[in-house]
Amino acid sequence: MQNRRSFIRGSGLVLSAAALGGLAACSRTSTGGGDTGGGSDGGGGDLLSQLQDAGTITVGFAGEAPYSFEDGGELMGATVAMHREIFGELGIDTVEGRLTDWNSLIPGLNSRQFDAVSAGMSILPERCAEAAFSEPEFQYTTALMVPEGNPEGLVDMQSFVDSGLKVATMSGAVESGYAETLGLDSIEVGGPQDGVDALKAGNADAFALTAISLNWLADNTVDGVEVTDSFVAELDGVKQVGAGGTVFRQEDTSVLDAYNEKLAEIIADPERYLSIVGDFGFTEEELPPEDMTAEILCSGDLSSLQ
Repeated sequence: MQNRRSFIRGSGLVLSAAALGGLAACSRTSTGGGDTGGGSDGGGGDLLSQLQDAGTITVGFAGEAPYSFEDGGELMGATVAMHREIFGELGIDTVEGRLTDWNSLIPGLNSRQFDAVSAGMSILPERCAEAAFSEPEFQYTTALMVPEGNPEGLVDMQSFVDSGLKVATMSGAVESGYAETLGLDSIEVGGPQDGVDALKAGNADAFALTAISLNWLADNTVDGVEVTDSFVAELDGVKQVGAGGTVFRQEDTSVLDAYNEKLAEIIADPERYLSIVGDFGFTEEELPPEDMTAEILCSGDLSSLQ
């Protein structure tokens, strides 16, 4: 098998992006999330078997393109494409979604409103204490959306330190934590479009979010802005390397284990990985390195990844 990096560098693959549409709530089902009651592995049943019998899994999503969103009433995005591929191989052919506020995704999962979270959620220690994450699916870098021409010359989160400038971040996103730790003048917004609106209205000098999300917005929905080069934020001399994964309830081990087994096959095959998520703008930059694991990210000890 080819090394994943050498394959991507040598392929010359050109990736396209689909058009971004409006966001609306998807319907939910009672096959897995919400109404099963005791459908988890630790509560009277094997959730994987239940989902396979039903042929449907319900996922919570927050409407952040290009990870998971609706376009013309259709649930789509890179995480959704990954889920359709993996759950399809597990005998679960239908992926349905429920649009949920970002901060309510894990609480909604644990209250059985849905069976998994499809949002490209960063794997962080505080989240790992509340739910179980798959192995990394996407590696993250951060970027800044700024007015066209980048009049303030912003390049990273440190650009705001003692600058008198204000950065917008999304509530619950890792960039909000960066801003708080650095003591930045910042405002929190509810979603990606809210961040764009804050920037356009002059309420913030930049909007910080994952580079893949900001590039998608700039390419598909927003004029008069640009996105800086991506960067890995640094706090107290430690680079905040990170990745996102699918989120399950801690007791649903059969689903998590089966999912990770299929995911490992995809991550090890760059051509297949890009065939699934490439149309949503994902490239070599988002492919997780082999030494990046959920265990390391959940521990919060990033020293081995520096």
